[in-house]
Amino acid sequence: MSSQLENGVVTILVTGIGGFLGGHIARQLLAQGYCVRGSVRHMGHCDKIRDQVCSDLAADGHRISFIEADLRSDAGWDAAVAGCRYVIHSASPFPSDLPKDEDDLIRPAREGALRVLRAAQRAGTMRVVMTSSIAATNHGSGQAPYTEDDWTDPTSLRATPYYKSKTLAERAAWAFADETGLDLVVINPGIIFGPLLGPDYGTSVGLIQQMMSGKLKRVPRFGVAVVDVRDAADAHIRALTHPEASGERFIAAGKFFWMRDMAAALANSFPDYASQLPSGEVPNWVVRMMAPFSARSRMIVHELDRDLSVCAAKATRVLGWQPRPEKEAICASAQSLIDHGLIAAS
Repeated sequence: MSSQLENGVVTILVTGIGGFLGGHIARQLLAQGYCVRGSVRHMGHCDKIRDQVCSDLAADGHRISFIEADLRSDAGWDAAVAGCRYVIHSASPFPSDLPKDEDDLIRPAREGALRVLRAAQRAGTMRVVMTSSIAATNHGSGQAPYTEDDWTDPTSLRATPYYKSKTLAERAAWAFADETGLDLVVINPGIIFGPLLGPDYGTSVGLIQQMMSGKLKRVPRFGVAVVDVRDAADAHIRALTHPEASGERFIAAGKFFWMRDMAAALANSFPDYASQLPSGEVPNWVVRMMAPFSARSRMIVHELDRDLSVCAAKATRVLGWQPRPEKEAICASAQSLIDHGLIAAS
């Protein structure tokens, strides 16, 4: 069924609509004529989210609504999915630090996903598109470039609580879909950069903020595969209705950047900030020495010098996904931070 036939009458639940990715997903759905229902943990945030997501309040405002539902509770989810033809489950915690108890991260990710999927199944939802991560593909026995056939090993030393949370939540979702016949698609984005919808930013854009504000003089020998938030959102929306997407996972990420190369790209594009950007790398032995005392060092210590590049050929082939240049995503985040007054030139 074409999106044109559905537009204007189809309501889509977007969990995590207040997040970076969820907000961009909602904005694109509204632009395509869909009705959007966003789940929020607190209804007090709705006006702010509406203002950020609706590029034209007069045109879009009447097609967006909100409902209170928390991934840590059963309450609200049946009402959230009622009347929704599709569900995009983009809500999941992305920590800036390691939790004291890894279950504080793993449990809401896994159990929250199952709450959403169970409610969708009960409601007869046509398809659920769930956000996972390349954190669930890149940290097992595979080798770069990683593909959808690769899985992170949650029992290995490399599996940080965040990597475990994404892997175990996705595994649980696939097991549920296999048991029930729920039509599930999973998107595995890389690190998400791009333009902010407001002054709040999460862990990924926070990395650029730290670099450009002079808080990081040197960076570890660690790298990430980059995707623009607008392209990650586009992958989710393409997966909603594409018949060949059913039962598949799709990596949505582009070029792999070492952190030093990311800093160099920012220095080249924003010369006024070049003196504040990291100019060298922290030796691996220093990161290893710091790991027992530093949560941030522990998060990357097993990935130092490791090529974590990925292949998104499947998303390109099946979904027709064509992401923009990765440097554009990185620079869009930086420009947003400048525009919102969140960093200042020296």
